[in-house]
Amino acid sequence: MPLSMPRFPSKAASYPRNIAYRWATSIQKHRSKMSIQFSVLPISAILILMISALFLSPSNSAPTSESQGMCTSHTQSNILAESFPNSATGVLNATLGIIPISLDLARRLIPPQYGILEKAYRSLLPDFPEGMYPVLIQAAHDHDVQFRAYGISIDDFSRVGLEFPFLDLLGDGYSSFRWAPAQLISAVNEIAVDGSRAYGTIVSPAEYEPACNAYSALPNGATYFKGSSVSSHEFVEVEMEQLPVPNLSPYSVELFKNITNQPTFANGTTCDNMIRLFNTTMSVDELAPRTVRGRVKAKTFPFPEEEEQEWADVFGIQVATPFIENNYLDCRTMQGYAGTGGPGDSHVAGSLGDVHDL
Repeated sequence: MPLSMPRFPSKAASYPRNIAYRWATSIQKHRSKMSIQFSVLPISAILILMISALFLSPSNSAPTSESQGMCTSHTQSNILAESFPNSATGVLNATLGIIPISLDLARRLIPPQYGILEKAYRSLLPDFPEGMYPVLIQAAHDHDVQFRAYGISIDDFSRVGLEFPFLDLLGDGYSSFRWAPAQLISAVNEIAVDGSRAYGTIVSPAEYEPACNAYSALPNGATYFKGSSVSSHEFVEVEMEQLPVPNLSPYSVELFKNITNQPTFANGTTCDNMIRLFNTTMSVDELAPRTVRGRVKAKTFPFPEEEEQEWADVFGIQVATPFIENNYLDCRTMQGYAGTGGPGDSHVAGSLGDVHDL
């Protein structure tokens, strides 16, 4: 999820407007000295937007905790901000699930210029039913998102949508990309809404149950998460139960690691490179991914807007992962990116010398 116009330190508002250009230039020089092993832009286009927004429209500030009401997340704090102070980092607490649909339906929903890399997903899912395609449902809460070196942070928000992985965006027959055409995003966070729309995403500002967490607990022990558009009949509802034995799920954590690390696009003009780390202290031992099964109900794009969809026996995981994000990249720079395990996305070294592996 891209950033857009985050809150700056209050003293910045007193700077002259021409400082914006000099500040951006200084940041660009500073970032060029970073000793990290994954590809980043010298300065994210979104950072320029943030700086411009601050000086040209001082009234456009991020919503405060007061505007969102009393809202306390149970998600752990961002553990990557200190190691990667010059990059956008945060925590994504999510329910991830696979919805099998027919390949014929997938080809009708996915724009025809993007081929489906069936060989790529079958290498991870050798027993996946013939003639079927894996759609990803991602219901998530973004927490403690910040750009530590510049004192930038944004308020927490939730988002949900159907995403289509293993697509041949570049036409090379190999590089896997994930199409995320539409999202419901917390209406109170205009920064997140505008940031996603900048990719060409169809965004519906939404209200969430629960408002401040990745899911709530039901009396029967299941978890519940629902996003409902404030301006239309769109919604996505996810109810999951933990499996008594993890290996009852047909999908491994490695599958979700691969899919969620594929570069994401909406209209294909720019791509979002979110690197999600699955083996930090946030997702081991008692915090390890929980295997779940449940149902998903939705009325959302790219399915016909008048039709409500419902899928049962949706298997997946629930896990909180820290992330490093590079926004608004030229999609061609992601060529050869095959998800986790490839050069540049499975091993990253922080600016303080520590190392994280996917």
